[in-house]
Amino acid sequence: MRNQSIKVVCISGSLREQSSNSRLLSSIMSLMPSGTECIEYHELSELPHFNPDLDQDHIAPHAAIQHWRDLLGSADAVLICTPEYAGGIPGSLKNALDWIVSSGELVNKPTAAISASPHPQGGSVALESLKGTLLMMNALITDKTTLSIPFISKKFGAEGRLSDADTLSALNELIIALLPGTKP
Repeated sequence: MRNQSIKVVCISGSLREQSSNSRLLSSIMSLMPSGTECIEYHELSELPHFNPDLDQDHIAPHAAIQHWRDLLGSADAVLICTPEYAGGIPGSLKNALDWIVSSGELVNKPTAAISASPHPQGGSVALESLKGTLLMMNALITDKTTLSIPFISKKFGAEGRLSDADTLSALNELIIALLPGTKP
């Protein structure tokens, strides 16, 4: 295990205040091994709409875009939890990813993608869409760092913490795959 802290940027694809995916993300962050610094990114809604005309070398990027890129660039790994909206990933998450296609912050970066849904498919269509985008961007993502979680609302206990043993086990395995050499 490394002596220095491992920095993981954690992103919820939902903008909803009471999002199951955001609650799931908080639970995952609590499972991370000691020596892991989890930084939750909350600014998806602050990124301007992607426009390739504004993403050129001679134009200084918007401050929110620069912050997004700097944060991802400084990360050792990235973890994304997303709901499925209308058979895909939410537009705000796709917009954020569009802003880093040409700048390359996810190239060869260990990345995990999780989709959680109250439906029996667990957001599997969104997960496949997200995985395809991340692979196109050359993020390091594997089947062991992707997870679809159905019936997410039933996985939380009365206190709002993730309590489903099978889901916790699957998440611990995902963390091990995302951060090799660590133990949750």
